[in-house]
Amino acid sequence: MSKKYFGTDGIRGRVGEYPITPDFMLKLGWAAGMAFRKMGACKVLVGKDTRISGYMFESALEAGLTSAGADVMLLGPMPTPAIAYLTRTFQAQAGIVISASHNPHDDNGIKFFSGKGTKLPDEIELMIEELLDAPMTVVESSKIGKVSRINDASGRYIEFCKGSVPTGTSFSGLKIVVDCAHGATYKVAPSVFRELGAEVVVLSAQPNGLNINHNCGSTHTEALQAAVLAEHADLGIAFDGDGDRVLMVDHTGTVVDGDELLFIIARDLHGRGKLQGGVVGTLMSNLGLELALADLDIPFVRANVGDRYVISELLERNWVIGGENSGHIVCFDHTTTGDAIIAALQVLMALKARNEGLAQSRQALRKCPQVLINVRFGGGVSPLEHVTVKQASERITLAMAGRGRVLLRKSGTEPLVRVMVEGEDEVQVRGYAEELAKLVTEVSA
Repeated sequence: MSKKYFGTDGIRGRVGEYPITPDFMLKLGWAAGMAFRKMGACKVLVGKDTRISGYMFESALEAGLTSAGADVMLLGPMPTPAIAYLTRTFQAQAGIVISASHNPHDDNGIKFFSGKGTKLPDEIELMIEELLDAPMTVVESSKIGKVSRINDASGRYIEFCKGSVPTGTSFSGLKIVVDCAHGATYKVAPSVFRELGAEVVVLSAQPNGLNINHNCGSTHTEALQAAVLAEHADLGIAFDGDGDRVLMVDHTGTVVDGDELLFIIARDLHGRGKLQGGVVGTLMSNLGLELALADLDIPFVRANVGDRYVISELLERNWVIGGENSGHIVCFDHTTTGDAIIAALQVLMALKARNEGLAQSRQALRKCPQVLINVRFGGGVSPLEHVTVKQASERITLAMAGRGRVLLRKSGTEPLVRVMVEGEDEVQVRGYAEELAKLVTEVSA
């Protein structure tokens, strides 16, 4: 069955436009509460990022959940992976995150975690969708859920993150700049790195509800790059608004993306004999990552774009590490979902073990030129199915003669078609990408 509301990463859209409205969130809370209650006594954790609409949707979800008889535990602003972790430790039936991740403040969305801290199974999402179309009811008064607040959530999560590195680990002598994107990591991330001994310079940690991801964080690294150079720091770390993506900046001010971070972690695990199986990337992972891992005899497979698909592939193969070039990195040897702080700590541990700086450590991966162009898509017939686009894609693939690749796909979270071309010659690659993007634009008009 296809899903009506759930996308690859929960439900997301523009605030005030259906379904990102208070009345829908009320009904969603009720439907989720009813679905989870079918498994027995129901306790649900609810956390959020720092965007202003989170207050409104938190209240609506709370009312819906309690009307279905679910008890609610509020976490306040917390990183998405923290909610996955706390859902497990409090033995709740589910966790809910109110967040639109790396999007601007006028978007918002809902993500769910199972009681195991993993993505909800498809059958539960389908059950919730079925209930959304049913009349809303209220349990009898004696069975209405209660609401409480977890006041020590930040401290619990900070200790969990610190526990992902060996006891006694110290990053003393390391100077890092941390960009929190005015988002959910603004309290916990600086504390984690400081408590492990690093000297920390903090950027974008003054959320006002409207500035989340605005010219900062993993989607806008310019300020971080400048700060690393100005502070003569060893490196910089950029999180996104909900703390499940991480990019880094080396001491020269160069951005280090998710492919490179994934390689650094995987090489370290491999060298210590702790890499279970291989590495999962995505269709967008740079060809250079695949080649660099092959040089180390590390298996590599590609999943569809989206951490849901990376995680599914890891589970199926019983592997422990995977990720996306956007900075979603999953370390299954430490947690159940993509966690930006834990991924950053694993990179720091790898650098420490090799006694290398970030700029030196990334050199073993030589990225192939990759050009990505986002084309806004208004709906209707998919331009990817248009014969002109298909023929052009096939022609360009043949022209690169096995030394490059073309990938055209629709975004799972935004109304965009992503046009990606990768190969050895950057000028040629850019020309092909622009040609395809122009064709997609024309057939979308």
